[in-house]
Amino acid sequence: MEAELVVKQAGSEPKRIDLEGEVYIGSSPDCQIQVEHRTPNKRFAKILCSSSKIMFVELADGASFQINGKRARKAEVLKLNDSIKLDNYEIVIEPKGKKVESSPEQMGEESEAAPSLLDAIQQRRVHETKPKGVEGLDAITDEHKAKEIELRADIHKKLIEEMNLRKFDISQLGDKELRQKTEEVLKRLLAGIKLPAFIDKKRFIKDLLDEALALGPLEDFLADPTITEVMVNRKDQIYVERGGRLELTDKVFSSDEAIKAVIQRIVAPLGRRIDESSPMVDARLKDGSRVNAVIPPIAIKGPSITIRKFFQKKLTADDLIRFETLTPNMVEFIKLCVENRKNIIISGGTGSGKTTTLNVVSSFIPSRERIVTIEDSAELRLPQEHWVSLEARPPNIEGKGAIPIRQLVINALRMRPDRIVVGECRGGETLDMLQAMNTGHDGSLTTLHSNSPRDTLARLETMVMFSGVELPSKAIREQISSAIDVIVHQTRFPCGSRKITHITEVQGMEGDTIILSDIFLFKQEGYGPDGKVRGRFVATGHIPRFVHDLRERGIPVDISIFDEGVQGS
Repeated sequence: MEAELVVKQAGSEPKRIDLEGEVYIGSSPDCQIQVEHRTPNKRFAKILCSSSKIMFVELADGASFQINGKRARKAEVLKLNDSIKLDNYEIVIEPKGKKVESSPEQMGEESEAAPSLLDAIQQRRVHETKPKGVEGLDAITDEHKAKEIELRADIHKKLIEEMNLRKFDISQLGDKELRQKTEEVLKRLLAGIKLPAFIDKKRFIKDLLDEALALGPLEDFLADPTITEVMVNRKDQIYVERGGRLELTDKVFSSDEAIKAVIQRIVAPLGRRIDESSPMVDARLKDGSRVNAVIPPIAIKGPSITIRKFFQKKLTADDLIRFETLTPNMVEFIKLCVENRKNIIISGGTGSGKTTTLNVVSSFIPSRERIVTIEDSAELRLPQEHWVSLEARPPNIEGKGAIPIRQLVINALRMRPDRIVVGECRGGETLDMLQAMNTGHDGSLTTLHSNSPRDTLARLETMVMFSGVELPSKAIREQISSAIDVIVHQTRFPCGSRKITHITEVQGMEGDTIILSDIFLFKQEGYGPDGKVRGRFVATGHIPRFVHDLRERGIPVDISIFDEGVQGS
């Protein structure tokens, strides 16, 4: 779609910018549209243009965008002549080559002039195009979507009634046979119904079958290897993450009840439940993908599902190097730490790739050692055979029988483990984990949420307090400093890239402060024209103390990996 952006500001001449690829809006010097704002050096949003659609994507909080007078959503499709406003700036999307008619003084006022013929044609094309897949998002109008949802809900209800009347013994039918019989009933129901022209009958039948027997519109997303996360905000709004970027899809559920039915299909085989008395649940799919579901009354807009997809292929250190998450020298150092039983914490924000990194780091544990992993929802897939996997259990319908992570950590100590790997520390189990690290269970691994290596220590201290054991802050810090050897911190950047930004040694205590020394860093240098983060991995020149001990014991260590300077990727 050929278009350009007209940027208007009171007291200034309008400026035209070609809308090709991505155009960034913000106070950062690398933004094509620079705005004055109280938050400096920030990218607030971007506008993307492809051959089929134009999209607005908000990248950071702090700026209040309006689109056509309404608060902008995180991501939404734009049309020609749409207006985007931020403070005293207005950005209008216009056909390429159109003359600017409004003066700066008229900015913000509604134009009374009739739309041009080209505008009318463009608007008509948008509304008359037949719906496509995810890439044809701009072809779906609100009216079409509402009509399809209403029609699907009505047919879905009739399908359930018809299936009940026929009294199929579902328990005696295989998945393939059940789907075949359901499809036969569905085709009979549709025989007397004339579908609107904008609905593709084959796709419509498939969507209904998926909704009645499987995971509804989520099936296609789960089968797509390029999608890493699926987010159902409400029945008619589903987002996916592809290549680290959020996309609004054209898929919908027919009703809130259909979403609840999908949630029940996910949690029932795991012995978990979700209802008004327990409106939140964590679960996993057969392939290991992590699922969180929330329903009313706490989900105001209707049931919500978030699925973090699990890689079918086991990622290796070579894959992380190829993704530029870290460098070969950093891998060599982490492997050295694992093989020599150093306690490691992998930290980072939500979605930064901590579990993936933990999987890779755990693969360095020698196969002769006994490993016990402990998780809320089992996601780790280790290549070693001598491995026991434990999973926490939520309470049953009577509110009894819960087995929390902390209880599993305590039990793991009685299982003669050489290594304990905790999927994530988030509560009182942190104290038990630290005590295990301090009492002979060297080489343990875990992850936690934090924003930096220093913040990791503060989070550990806070979580120890959740244990209910009253310890002075200095005693907690001494436990932490003697237990943790290395912090590997990972960050997810706005462009979707995930990088290990710090590998840091915990050196011990000095007074009341834990001393940290960075070994490897990722130094960010802005963003490229494609929106990807730019930077370089560097070694600080610091050699960890335990490396000298290893060399004195005759264990070979390549000291050159610590040479100060840029690391090769």
